[in-house]
Amino acid sequence: MDLNFLVQQFLNALQLGSLYALIALGYTMVYGVLLLINFAHGDIFMVGAFLGVFGSMVLNLPFVPTLLLSMVLTAILGVVIERVAYKPLRHASRLSAVITALGVGLLLENGMLALTGADPRNYPENFIVTETYDVAGFSISNVKILIIVLSILLFLGLYAIVQRTKWGMAMRAISYDKFAVPLMGVSQDQIISLTFILGTGLAAAAGILWGVAFPVLNPYMGLRVGWKAFIAAVVGGIGDIRGAFLGGLLLGFVEIFVVALGQPFGISSTWRDPIAFALLLIILVVRPTGLFGVARRQKV
Repeated sequence: MDLNFLVQQFLNALQLGSLYALIALGYTMVYGVLLLINFAHGDIFMVGAFLGVFGSMVLNLPFVPTLLLSMVLTAILGVVIERVAYKPLRHASRLSAVITALGVGLLLENGMLALTGADPRNYPENFIVTETYDVAGFSISNVKILIIVLSILLFLGLYAIVQRTKWGMAMRAISYDKFAVPLMGVSQDQIISLTFILGTGLAAAAGILWGVAFPVLNPYMGLRVGWKAFIAAVVGGIGDIRGAFLGGLLLGFVEIFVVALGQPFGISSTWRDPIAFALLLIILVVRPTGLFGVARRQKV
């Protein structure tokens, strides 16, 4: 097993992990503010990917306008879902919110199936022309560079918003005490809407980048990817955006290297998910709150 092979697998893992991380950020943003696990988030990621198909094939837009269009429309969809489906249940039991989130996911899946049909979709060939560069004896494509760099930039932008702006301060304050913050003149509805705008916008960006890297899109693609991203957010410490990003990267690295390093030992690629989830489960056994998570104290 030579160094070139390991470097290529490292880049593959970084690409896959970056995509998981972008989706996991949406899960952790919503949970951090509302303590709600938005199980429809994976399907919102799917909608973002299909909006990219609409922008690139129907409107003939290049990559950047398609990305922005998908992020804006998906963010609007996220706000509508929050206002229609989740807002009436803010004071209801958590079970009601979970069932509603699952119902919203089913609605998005079957709605997209009715609109587009069951045939897989992909982006046009001229959407991004793939080029390969040789650097120090290693080859890397412009698609991998784009996914990795854009994912990191989006994460840093989100981190700056959460940590350096008044809106971010309000998000963190509501996460700490959602009852006291509205008494200080902060609009809870506006902060929650902004949270959904940011989370769903990142999911749309992940959907576009996923379609560029793996050009086979279908209405049920968000199920498997969404669950993996949710697990990544939990492992990283759900509610903490640093943990969500790190958890996504960790899951990507485990999946890729289980396959890459397992082949010489006769381990089939079908064992990728069981081994990856077993390793992540060990992390949760050692740290039940995740890598960056902290235990919440609740007065009874």
